Amino acid sequence: MSTSPSESTTLLSASESCCSVVTAGALDAAAAETLARVFKALGDPTRVRLLSLIAAQPQREACICDLVDPVGLSQPTVSHHMKQLVEAGLVTREQRGRWAYYRVVEDALNALGASLVRLSEG
Repeated sequence: MSTSPSESTTLLSASESCCSVVTAGALDAAAAETLARVFKALGDPTRVRLLSLIAAQPQREACICDLVDPVGLSQPTVSHHMKQLVEAGLVTREQRGRWAYYRVVEDALNALGASLVRLSEG
């Protein structure tokens, strides 16, 4: 099959616009890395539950001592999960005496939500 010069020009134009559209509005490598780290932290149902428990509190803050019973895990295991959430930037940790308190990072949750909206809108 052969194409006429006008058809090949049309195909070339379509392919050129295709390539520029593919990267338009896409995440750059650094943003993809950050988002993947957050999704990885939320890839565990226990961590999602812990984040939900903290977010449900009036001050959006909870002591580690209040998080152990609801998830039915030992304090060291809950601490490990919380460390993952801290490293992902979803919560902050503050030591008060012998207890650690965790607070939701509102900006991180808002940015995550906005990222999901952008991805869904294409």
